[in-house]
Amino acid sequence: MTQVALISPYELGRQPFGLAEPARWLDDAGFHVRCCDLAIERLPADALAAADMIAIYLPMHTATRIAFEVLPKIRALAPRAVLCAYGLYAPVNARGLARLGVDTVIGGEYEPHLLALAERVRAGEPRPALGVVNDTSRIAFRTPLRDPLPSLDRYAGLMMPDGTSRPLGFAEASRGCKHLCRHCPVVPVYEGRFRVVPVDVVVADVAQQVAMGARHISFGDPDFLNGPTHALRVARALHDAFPQLTYDATVKIEHIVRYPGHVETLAGTGCLFLISAVESIDDRILARLAKGHTARDFERAVAITRAAGLHLTPTFVPFTPWTTIEGYRALLERLTELRLVESVPAVQLSIRLLVPAGSHLFEIDGFERLVETFDDDMLGYPWRHPDPAVDALQARIQTLAEAAADRAEPRRAAFERIWSCAHEALGDEPPALPDDVGVPVPMHSEPWYCCAEPTSSQLAAV
Repeated sequence: MTQVALISPYELGRQPFGLAEPARWLDDAGFHVRCCDLAIERLPADALAAADMIAIYLPMHTATRIAFEVLPKIRALAPRAVLCAYGLYAPVNARGLARLGVDTVIGGEYEPHLLALAERVRAGEPRPALGVVNDTSRIAFRTPLRDPLPSLDRYAGLMMPDGTSRPLGFAEASRGCKHLCRHCPVVPVYEGRFRVVPVDVVVADVAQQVAMGARHISFGDPDFLNGPTHALRVARALHDAFPQLTYDATVKIEHIVRYPGHVETLAGTGCLFLISAVESIDDRILARLAKGHTARDFERAVAITRAAGLHLTPTFVPFTPWTTIEGYRALLERLTELRLVESVPAVQLSIRLLVPAGSHLFEIDGFERLVETFDDDMLGYPWRHPDPAVDALQARIQTLAEAAADRAEPRRAAFERIWSCAHEALGDEPPALPDDVGVPVPMHSEPWYCCAEPTSSQLAAV
């Protein structure tokens, strides 16, 4: 039987849909499928040596950096296997992947093309390869096959404010995005298109995870409300099937503001919190990123979610070529005013704008003058801030954030260190934080984020 190994370098500590869905397609076609999640497993030397085809899943920058580190080891363990890479970050990094021996690179809806490649391998073609494929055509999603993956208890969980935890499942109700935020990695692949996973497939996938012990589901859609009617059908169907199940989802600020009634519906169907890529509170930066919202919209979204009984978990890209130290401090001040300190992990306050190959940031007039030549090691275009003090501050904040994650430091304590650092960078004495900076909120036990650089421990693990 032809053997296919599917490898995920990193998926935010969650059981990857991006392995389980293609595993179903391949298993249905009679292939022997082995899944490996490098976030919690070592490379399976015996399985790789026996593999006829190896496909590595690249949904984000961190995963891709790890993949570039591990691909030479994979090739050494499996010299005869056909290598493939798939996911959002595969097409934009096709050149570097080719140097590492990857002949097939697939973006968009990858399942049919993975199956086609596997069929070529099974047929014994001498050099089976599809080249670079980016296909966002509609496909018929199937219920993911999760049996070959590690058990849910080995993945991240949901930490509740009362100190308890809930086993965490991971599902997708859609792929792609109809929006064109310039810094987003979804845009170069989907170009404003998105595809929905049928409601019955989502419910069946969640059902098998509930049977495995999941009590909370995290939706991995780039934006859960891209198709509001579909999203509400999914939410209601899940609540009808599993009334005690809770979930979280990612929703744009502009959708929260546009659809306050939908936010109430999500809250009434078990949603605990919404993640939203706020990115900045500087309207000029938000306009450059084409985010579609303003700082005032962010404040309105906080009010809307609170009125619905939900928590808002904002994410940020606080360091850009247009950031000032004063602006960074203003961000911290705004988080205290909005009582969101407990809602933001320290890593979110350290992230530096990533400029990958194919980025739509180059649509900004003069942006090419802000960046250096593409760096094959970091898989992006390096940039230096016009004010070296901003880069120095970012480096200090990143060190503090990594230390906070390593120590599992409470969010308020980590924020206080960053607060002091930002004030000291301006030569000011840091004032004491207000007593009320927000209440503890439900949070994933894995705080890292897709556009953060991989840590040395993540790279050492593979």
